[in-house]
Amino acid sequence: MERDIVLDRMHSTRRMAADVGGDHGGGDDDYESKKKAIPISTRFANFIARNGLLWPCLALAFVVVLFSSSVVFYTRSLVCVAPTAMDPHSRVAFFGLDGLESDFGSLGVPWCRSKHGKTVEWTTKDLIKGLEEFIPIYETRPIKNNMYGMGFDHSFGLWFIARWLKPDLMIESGAFKGHSTWVLRQAMPDTRIISVTPRHPEKYLRKGPAYVDQNCTYFAGKDFIDFGNVDWKSVMSKHGVTDLTRVLVFFDDHQSELKRLKQALKAGFRHIVFEDNYDTGTGDHYSLRQICDQSYIRGGGHSCFKDSDEARIRARRKQFWEKAVDIDELCEPGEAWWGVRGYMRDDFNHSNKPISYAEHFQNSRFVESILEVYWELPPVAGPSLTHQTRYDPARSVPPIVEDGRYGLFRRIGLGRLETSVFNGYTQMVYVQISDPDP
Repeated sequence: MERDIVLDRMHSTRRMAADVGGDHGGGDDDYESKKKAIPISTRFANFIARNGLLWPCLALAFVVVLFSSSVVFYTRSLVCVAPTAMDPHSRVAFFGLDGLESDFGSLGVPWCRSKHGKTVEWTTKDLIKGLEEFIPIYETRPIKNNMYGMGFDHSFGLWFIARWLKPDLMIESGAFKGHSTWVLRQAMPDTRIISVTPRHPEKYLRKGPAYVDQNCTYFAGKDFIDFGNVDWKSVMSKHGVTDLTRVLVFFDDHQSELKRLKQALKAGFRHIVFEDNYDTGTGDHYSLRQICDQSYIRGGGHSCFKDSDEARIRARRKQFWEKAVDIDELCEPGEAWWGVRGYMRDDFNHSNKPISYAEHFQNSRFVESILEVYWELPPVAGPSLTHQTRYDPARSVPPIVEDGRYGLFRRIGLGRLETSVFNGYTQMVYVQISDPDP
């Protein structure tokens, strides 16, 4: 019985084949039309039956990896701004096309060269550990709104450097309301501080929060003497300091950093921190970063051609970052770009001296001749985490907590701070100097 059924099926199959390929006009066309009518899902199922799942799985895996890599790459550069729905520039930034560090390519960040190639001892791990310790301290600060003074980034940098170096004496030039004095005191509770500032911080107590330190010698108010005019040999003797390598000097006085560097070197000081290390084209005084922004240094030198790639990139970044400068702001007629439009600013911008490129170049050679260590404080976290819009991240070193590391940002406590405290970064720098080599 089963044999008869099989034979009937075989004959039926042969008849169907004959009908399809027989002498019925248009048989081939009918077959082709039936073939085209087969659904895509059926064709895919037939492909799987013939070839298995290997190739479809490999193709799917490739698409997933490609998409994931794109998301990771672009979200690392994501900047949280407040765009309007129809703002094309904001949409470009959202998808990562604006770029944070890559736009300037080899132009990048100018870096002062040390004469022996030395660098700091601390690492990123040390900085992260320091942040965990400093954040609870910072939350107890007496001056909550330190407008026109240091924000969180530089407060941490000064505290960390002082705590690491453990100096026998600390000197600050420029105290304002006393926030930097408070930071130094938190780093070194028992170390003597000398504060050189035109107006005594106690004057600010009449209008609001300020800090006056009881273990501090003030050259302020009627006793004010500019840093460069202080008889430091006599002052050091009075405080019993014989080893000047154990002294830390902090400048936040908006004076030419070249001038202050020469004065500190003459007095014998070796460890210096400059709070406002302004980028080229910005600021109210001549900074180390401006001095070292030279064409022979990687990350230095500028083009003043308005049709150049640099001009195009600067114009685009100006739309996102408050302290980004375009070619019109950077360059004076005659293509002078060093300092601020070819000027060496000093004394809170009260002195604006035009300098030649030759003089600017010689200034950089002098700095290199005395520089043992040059280290710019990184931003504490990337702009998508801190929501800062002030400094251009393409012109700064990579942050301690990079964009995308939101878990670390929250774990160490940075997420507890108001976003306003992150908007005061100006490339604070620590330098170690010595006499020029013979």
